[in-house]
Amino acid sequence: MTDGFRPTLLLSMPQMQDPNFARTVVLLCDYLPEGAFGLIINRPTELAASEMVRLHPPVVPGNELPLFIGGPVQPDRGWILLGDPPDVPDYRTVIDGLYLSTSPELLRRVLEAPAEPRARVVAGYAGWGPGQLDGELAQSAWLMADVELDLVFDVDPDLMWETAIRRLGADPAMLQTSPGVH
Repeated sequence: MTDGFRPTLLLSMPQMQDPNFARTVVLLCDYLPEGAFGLIINRPTELAASEMVRLHPPVVPGNELPLFIGGPVQPDRGWILLGDPPDVPDYRTVIDGLYLSTSPELLRRVLEAPAEPRARVVAGYAGWGPGQLDGELAQSAWLMADVELDLVFDVDPDLMWETAIRRLGADPAMLQTSPGVH
């Protein structure tokens, strides 16, 4: 899959027993021979990101944009997903209409301005070592779907997994589990 890779969504299958990934939608940003990198995009916390993020000086007053849990790796590392290209140099285009940055300056602006509907602050990420994701895909632990901006930003995170699977033409209740995966 690494040949001609383009960002995609990974939808966990029911047999995914790891609580970090059960019923998750992962925005897979990189898939290289050295490993893979993605962000879980449907796990908001009950906490405002402005209350959780530590910047100096502190964020004041802060908005109510929730902090999302992007995965179990480096939970203290922050990411910003945006629907508009940011005006900072350190960002990357995931796809047109979806941009990723780690800029502290941008983070401060996102947290201090009125909450943007097409902005996500994400802590941690999902990472796979060489060949690990290949093995999980071979075991049918994930379904793959195209990245759709409305799914990323507009669908309620609690409904995102089911919505994404239904868009593939499948009924989530009919997905079968198989032994031996996670």
